[in-house]
Amino acid sequence: MSEPIRVLVTGAAGQIAYSLLYSIGNGSVFGKDQPIILVLLDITPMMGVLDGVLMELQDCALPLLKDVIATDKEEVAFKDLDVAILVGSMPRREGMERKDLLKANVKIFKSQGAALDKYAKKSVKVIVVGNPANTNCLTASKSAPSIPKENFSCLTRLDHNRAKAQIALKLGVTANDVKNVIIWGNHSSTQYPDVNHAKVKLQGKEVGVYEALKDDNWLKGEFVTTVQQRGAAVIKARKLSSAMSAAKAICDHVRDIWFGTPEGEFVSMGVISDGNSYGVPDDLLYSFPVVIKNKTWKFVEGLPINDFSREKMDLTAKELTEEKETAFEFLSSA
Repeated sequence: MSEPIRVLVTGAAGQIAYSLLYSIGNGSVFGKDQPIILVLLDITPMMGVLDGVLMELQDCALPLLKDVIATDKEEVAFKDLDVAILVGSMPRREGMERKDLLKANVKIFKSQGAALDKYAKKSVKVIVVGNPANTNCLTASKSAPSIPKENFSCLTRLDHNRAKAQIALKLGVTANDVKNVIIWGNHSSTQYPDVNHAKVKLQGKEVGVYEALKDDNWLKGEFVTTVQQRGAAVIKARKLSSAMSAAKAICDHVRDIWFGTPEGEFVSMGVISDGNSYGVPDDLLYSFPVVIKNKTWKFVEGLPINDFSREKMDLTAKELTEEKETAFEFLSSA
């Protein structure tokens, strides 16, 4: 058995964490021979609920869980971390402006970034899920100057998986038969799900999705808006936000960081845009197609970008630039 790794999940009393913790504990993220010390952080009023989660994790009798620590203190939670999965954030309340949401979250992620900087290993991998995820991730990274900014990523894998699933459903294949969809930009309704470079396996042969579907209107219209607005559709139907699918996407994202991406396949994640070749301004936390090897991601280079894509990619970059500016006003005063 290897040495245990320390993995933090924040917002640990919430519903995404409730779907996520079992998968981390049973070895489906870090492998079946990797012992884990699982650290659960939430706010003080949630500690009662968190105790219940702790009891349930104990009752799962998972052989890989060496220890489970539930806390409301950042100095306990962030100590010596190998992986931090930041799920907790201030949710948007009825009638709340996006600006107010940003302000509340800048405070949280500035504090958690500083705690990472002070207490975590410098090699820590940080995955931000709490929305607005891209800007929260950038805030945390800026607040942890001693941790390489490449170690920070935000979740757009749920959007990526949603896009994959829509194509698979339309073609009557399984999601596994679809690869190399891309989510560009912000994890918001301006994100751009792009299947210009995606492939699908039909009767044992790999073909381009555009060629396979022969329905450009759907791909440029309804497909894009369905993926962009899927989160809202789930809330409308369930009266709760996506939890099972979000937890599954977090597992996919973290597993790929840990073990790398399969040969010939790329995935989407929000990463720092510095040095990209797609005309996205530097210093944004933007979702790109990446390949991962030895726990290090690289941009997928040289994909041709058509005018339709260019316009959509610029639009979501513009939104992220505005979010960043608003957040940074608060950051200096937070």
